[in-house]
Amino acid sequence: MHSPSDAIDALDGKLIRLLSEEPRIGVLECSRRLQVARGTVQARLDRLQAKGVIGGFAPQVDPAALGYPVTAFATLEISQGQGADVRAHLSAVPEVLELHTITGHGDMLVRIVARSNADLQRVIDRVVGFEGIVRASTAIALENPVPYRILPLVEQASGE
Repeated sequence: MHSPSDAIDALDGKLIRLLSEEPRIGVLECSRRLQVARGTVQARLDRLQAKGVIGGFAPQVDPAALGYPVTAFATLEISQGQGADVRAHLSAVPEVLELHTITGHGDMLVRIVARSNADLQRVIDRVVGFEGIVRASTAIALENPVPYRILPLVEQASGE
């Protein structure tokens, strides 16, 4: 678990914002814009990566632009003791974008994508076609008015 001493400061927040807005920016340009030494920026980046605050610098890819415009969420109920096997099964399904274990109704929440509503049935059949999954309930997302975002949280955590 993370403790309050793991919090980021204002410079970390500004660095994360800059990298979020311009992911291809170099360390030297970051240092120029933030008005700190290049070594400071590099040390901050190294520390933020080591702490897991920054997990990578991969491009953001839109599934719809890849031909998968349908997004759905499936709540799965699994058989006792089958968690590891179900995780392995779901990891092998390319249309499974995320998997969360949850409390409440169901055991896992899965975000999946499909090429169409008809293709969604194929994906769901593949997801639930595993003996460790007892039941599934699926909801299709109609729109995404607040897409995944992190900067407001970074601003709050850094005191910006």
